[in-house]
Amino acid sequence: MDVSPIRRRPNRSPTLHTHGEGPAHPHVVGEAGGHPSSSRSAALTSPALVGEVGRGSLVRRLDTPRRLADRSGAQAGMPYARVTVYDGRRMVRRCHAAPMSAPSTSGVGALSIQRMTGLEITLLYLVAAVLGVALFRYFQLPAMLGYLAVGVVIGPNALALAGDPATVQHLAGFGVVFLMFSIGLEFSLAKIQAMRSLVFGLGAAQVGATIALVVAGSVLLGWLAPGWWERPLSYGVVLGGAMAMSSTAIVVKLLADRLELESEHGRHIMGVLLFQDLAVVPLLVIIPALATPGSHLPMTLGWAALKAAVALGVILLAGGRLLRPWLKLVVRRKSDELFMLNLLLITLGLAWLTQLAGLSLALGAFLAGMLIAETEFRHQVEADIRPFRDVLLGLFFITIGMLLDWRLVLAQWWVVLLLALLPLLAKTAVVFAVEQRRATPPGLSLRTALWLAPAGEFGIVLLNLAAAHRLLPPQLLSPVLAAAVLSMLAAPFLAQHIDAIVLKLVANEWMLASLQLTDIARKTIKTQRHVVICGYGRCGQNLAQLLQEEAIPYVALDLDPDRVAKTRATGRNVVFGDAARLASLQVAGLTRASAVAITYVDKRSALRVLQLVRAHAPQVPVIVRTRDDSGLDELRAAGATEVVPEVLEGALMLASQTMAVVGVPLPRVLTRLRAARAERYGLLRDYFHGIDDPGSTVEQREQARLQPLTLPAGALAVGSSLATLNLHGAHVAQVHRADGHVLQAEPELVLAAGDTIVLSGSPEALALAEDALLGGD
Repeated sequence: MDVSPIRRRPNRSPTLHTHGEGPAHPHVVGEAGGHPSSSRSAALTSPALVGEVGRGSLVRRLDTPRRLADRSGAQAGMPYARVTVYDGRRMVRRCHAAPMSAPSTSGVGALSIQRMTGLEITLLYLVAAVLGVALFRYFQLPAMLGYLAVGVVIGPNALALAGDPATVQHLAGFGVVFLMFSIGLEFSLAKIQAMRSLVFGLGAAQVGATIALVVAGSVLLGWLAPGWWERPLSYGVVLGGAMAMSSTAIVVKLLADRLELESEHGRHIMGVLLFQDLAVVPLLVIIPALATPGSHLPMTLGWAALKAAVALGVILLAGGRLLRPWLKLVVRRKSDELFMLNLLLITLGLAWLTQLAGLSLALGAFLAGMLIAETEFRHQVEADIRPFRDVLLGLFFITIGMLLDWRLVLAQWWVVLLLALLPLLAKTAVVFAVEQRRATPPGLSLRTALWLAPAGEFGIVLLNLAAAHRLLPPQLLSPVLAAAVLSMLAAPFLAQHIDAIVLKLVANEWMLASLQLTDIARKTIKTQRHVVICGYGRCGQNLAQLLQEEAIPYVALDLDPDRVAKTRATGRNVVFGDAARLASLQVAGLTRASAVAITYVDKRSALRVLQLVRAHAPQVPVIVRTRDDSGLDELRAAGATEVVPEVLEGALMLASQTMAVVGVPLPRVLTRLRAARAERYGLLRDYFHGIDDPGSTVEQREQARLQPLTLPAGALAVGSSLATLNLHGAHVAQVHRADGHVLQAEPELVLAAGDTIVLSGSPEALALAEDALLGGD
């Protein structure tokens, strides 16, 4: 029925139909009118009309009190669109009055977004991203999920604060480019060679079996419902490729937090994840080719594969010979800006070349990363490119979130839940079956399968690529994306219960765990006053060798079965066990030990073991190894008896050898070393920072450093003693007089004009101390 009477109906339009919505959407026809000068074509191509119809929400949106405003607008002679919706049961007519030249957005932000400037929209994205990521990180969830949530909230299907996601899609696409560049940068032939059995055996079988299973199911569904499931092969490849992917970022972080990266299942998982990253490359070629009509599909796939092979060969051969000399030439100019510009030029240039060849941008970026990975600039490039990658990738996931229609998800919540659970179970079954074919123990097989079961970020990338080539209809894309996000949200919670699940489902798992503990107990039951070594890598092995030479008993716990087997064959007292588990420490004789040595490089791993030792054996001394002194204070605060930073100990050894070579008497050298260690490396921790010093983490940026400051004649500190100055947490290391004398920082020392004060402290403390000395506000 008509909501309002329409006085005149000039410029009657032909029928307007929506396409690609599927049989579940109503049929829509419409007509436009308004002023006599209204253009029929303008009405029919109006973004407002097409946008409302395209989202399939016209009936719900116009069935509101706003129809009164629409009626008044139509009666005043404003342009209007008259749309008739047939929902399968009745015809519903609506009159929608709006300026046809202005695009319409849905939601509460529809009126304000049209008046926002580019800067305001940018600030909106930044504020939303900061709040969303901060909230998700507070709950220990990945930042990527925070970006997705932000996209859902500010997207056109919710608050509509961000307008059309297509406005930022182009820029966000560069996030995928830099992500693939980073993957290429981590590509190492040596690493692949060392893990070839896991990568090309287990990893290839998992990806291949998953895609084959989904394609078979899709073809069967297409045969059962040909009118609804129109492109079974394309749907199967896209959904199978997306389902085969796991989240490298989430899984690696969780494994690291649980100290399981070096465990047996950790190595299996890393091998599969490495192959998944490699499998993305051919999928980036195959998915766009699937958009070709069916009769030409085999030819298109063959042509795409040929182009990819040629591009790969030409770029790797030519680029490998040209890139290293070119980067060396750039580095000689000693300009960070020039180096960064060349990185961007190489990455985006190769991406553009592959796009010219009819391939994806991401493939060119991957090849650029592979080329740079073979140069000596690999680690510097990785640090420099990270800010671009993280920001643009975050923008990409925001635009993905905009594609999610939360109303559709809520209306079809059971479909989303089913689409999340079925891949989890199917993927678990596939990985478990593949592991069993390799004669892997059931417990290890199930543990590996459960870790790999949740969806991954590359799956979302592939879904977005398929949507861009219209390989997935909108009514399928939203539930599948929502299911993938739900699966990734479940990953941290699943990880907490994997051990319990394995013990419950695998009959002999508890027996194997008991045997491991029994093996540890058997090795340590007669030992007293021994040293428990946590981690038996190079550092742990050197420590064990020295202890053995001094006839000091020890037991080492390690999670690498190959290393344990090899070292036990030589008579070393090494057992397979997780030092982060209290049970392993207890059966290793923690309470009877004379000391515990933690050899992990990762500070979080060391803290976890340290907290267990302090909670259950507070009397046992704990010596902790770290790479540098960035976490030295935190480890001491957690209860470490001694902390040994490799960088500072290396500096002491270098200094001692140098002094001995130039003729300094050995007793004086030893006295210097003892003094430095007695002061807990206090004199060594402060140093003058340069542009090449690491500063990528908060701890490194807050690390104490030295800063010289020369006092001019009018400085506030001139004529004052050091004892009277408030330096806001910084302290004076030395004072250099203008005549060249170097004075120690005694409290009674009076400062004079021309003195150069060497300050020590954090960057913030140094800035405040400089203001206090010079007289700043």
